[in-house]
Amino acid sequence: MLEHIVKFLTAASPLELFIIFIFKITEVAISTLRIIFINKGHRTQGTVLSFIEVLLWVFIVTKVIIGILEAPIKAIVYSIAFSIGVYLGSVIESHIGMGQVLIQTIISKEKSSSLVRALRQKGYAVTTMDAQGRDSEKTVLMIFANRKGSEEIINEIHNLESSAMIITNDVSTLKGGTIGVAPKLLK
Repeated sequence: MLEHIVKFLTAASPLELFIIFIFKITEVAISTLRIIFINKGHRTQGTVLSFIEVLLWVFIVTKVIIGILEAPIKAIVYSIAFSIGVYLGSVIESHIGMGQVLIQTIISKEKSSSLVRALRQKGYAVTTMDAQGRDSEKTVLMIFANRKGSEEIINEIHNLESSAMIITNDVSTLKGGTIGVAPKLLK
């Protein structure tokens, strides 16, 4: 039994498995980024990434398919690398933080003035609307911001008013108006 396991694990060279692993992670991370770029309207960057993605895919698939019956470990390495590539691509994209978000905050009417004032003093563009909650009057704050840095705004709102309900949505189209400025950019 042990002999079969060793044969299974060593049917392909470690270098070949390493190349499949690294290239597949890279290819899938690029694929994830390509989809995000295209969805955010960055077609040129998405097109360039698609060329690199397909080039890598052809190379990797050829490496995996040739001799797969003798070395099925290649398929396992390929699959593991695919999963890691999806995760890595999403992590990279979150660091890039492309696009804009709408941060909506629902807060009691009594507490809204001080929160709005504090946010505006920090350079954020805030629009307010009166609303009716289940039990009381509320104010809805709307802040359009760049996705990169939006966590700072959310944390600021939470620090100033921990009872506020905070909702974020990706924005696909935004024309006109004012985008909130991150505090460190105000200096």
